[in-house]
Amino acid sequence: MIKNKIDIITLGCSKNLVDSELLMRQLVANGYTVDHDSEKPKGEIAVINTCGFIGDAKEESVNTILSFAEAKKNKKLRKLFVMGCLSERYKEELAAEIPEVDAFYGKFAWKNLIADLGKSYKQELSHERRIATPRHYAFLKISEGCNRSCSYCAIPLITGKYKSRPMEEIEEEARRLVASGVKELQFIAQDLTYYGLDLYQSMKLPELVERISDIEGLEWIRLHYAYPAHFPYDLLRVMRERPNVCNYLDIALQHISDNMLKIMRRNISRQETIDLIKRFRDEVPNIHLRTTMMVGHPGETEKDFNELIDFVNDMRFERLGAFPYSHEEDTYSGEHYADNIPASVKQERMDVLMAVQEHISLSINESKIGKTSKVIIDREEEDYYIGRTEFDSPEVDGEVLVGKEKKLKPGNFYSVKITSAQAFDLYANIE
Repeated sequence: MIKNKIDIITLGCSKNLVDSELLMRQLVANGYTVDHDSEKPKGEIAVINTCGFIGDAKEESVNTILSFAEAKKNKKLRKLFVMGCLSERYKEELAAEIPEVDAFYGKFAWKNLIADLGKSYKQELSHERRIATPRHYAFLKISEGCNRSCSYCAIPLITGKYKSRPMEEIEEEARRLVASGVKELQFIAQDLTYYGLDLYQSMKLPELVERISDIEGLEWIRLHYAYPAHFPYDLLRVMRERPNVCNYLDIALQHISDNMLKIMRRNISRQETIDLIKRFRDEVPNIHLRTTMMVGHPGETEKDFNELIDFVNDMRFERLGAFPYSHEEDTYSGEHYADNIPASVKQERMDVLMAVQEHISLSINESKIGKTSKVIIDREEEDYYIGRTEFDSPEVDGEVLVGKEKKLKPGNFYSVKITSAQAFDLYANIE
C-alpha cells in the first residue's frame, strides 16, 4: 500500500468516467496521488464508480466491489469507497451485504467522499477534471438525467429528471479542455436531443454544437446518445456547415416493429423511424450512423425479430451494437410484463443480429479500400499505430491500423490510404 495514493476504478459508460475525472481533480487538489483503472492497484484507498444499467453491468460492479473487499480483508487496502449508479440504486442493500466497504455514495453524492477523507471540496475547481483519456480527446457531458419513459430503462430511476447544463458553462469547460491540448470532444448525455428544453424551453443542441464548433483548435466534435422522437433537424444543417462536426451520429433505435416500439414506449413508429434515417442520409450524405438494438424484450415475437433483421439489412447501419433485454425492477416492463423469453432465445437472437451486422460492416469497410482518410492517432503498438477516422468513436467503434513506415505521433492527425479491411477494423498506410 502506498500512503496517500488512491486508485479510481470506473465501470460503465463515459458519463461515469466524467464523474471520476471530476473526483480525481478534487483529490489531486487535496494532496493525493491518483491512478485511474490501473492494472495493479497499489493505493491505500480505492474508489469504485459503479454501473447499474442492466444485469451484466450490475454483476460486474458487484464482483469488482467484492474483489476489493477481499483485498481489504487481507490488509492490502486501508479504505474502500463505492459510488455511482449501482450505489445510487441499491445503497442500503449493498451496505448490508458488503460491510467491508467504508461508505457508499449515490451518483450525485460523491462530493461527500472528500469530506469523509477529512478534506475540503474546492468549489473553484467544480468544473475542472483530471482527464483519464489520452490527452487529445475528452468527453463533454452536457446534461444529467432523462425525461423519457422507455419501458425497460432504469436510468431515470437512478439519475432523475433531465437537467441541462447552461450553455455558457459548457462552452467555458470546452475552451479549457481545448486549451489543455484536447482536439476532439465527444458530446455525451443520456439524451442529447432533449438538451435545453428544461432550461431554455426549446431544443438548443444545434445552437450549442455551433457555439462549441467556433472554438479555435477544436478539430472534431462527435455526438453520442440521441433520441429518435422529435429530433432537432437543424442539427443536420450544423453538421453540413461545420467541418469540425463529425458526420457521425449515435442514435439508439432499439427496435423497428410497431408492436415492439409501442410496448417499449418509444414514442415513434416504424415509418417515422425510416423517414428519420432517410432524412439523415439525404441531408448529410456521408453520415455514419451508430445505433443500438434490443432483443428479447417481453412481447417480442419471431415476426417482430424477423422484421428487425430485415430492417437492419435494408438500412445498412455503419455501426450497430445490440444487447439482450434485462428485467429491471421498478421499470415499466418490470412492473407490467413477465420476463418470459428464455435467455437462450435472447442470446440466439442477438447472435443472429450481430452476424448480420458483421456482414454489413465488412461490406461497408471494403468499399473504403483505396480511399484516403484523415485519422487521429490514439496510440502506438508493436506492429501498428492505432488511429480513428471521424466515423470512429473511441472504445465503441473500429480502429484504423496504420503501418509503421513513418514515425507518427499520437494525438496528431494524418492522411492515410486504406489498404485492406476487416469487419470492424481498417488497415492503412501513411500517404
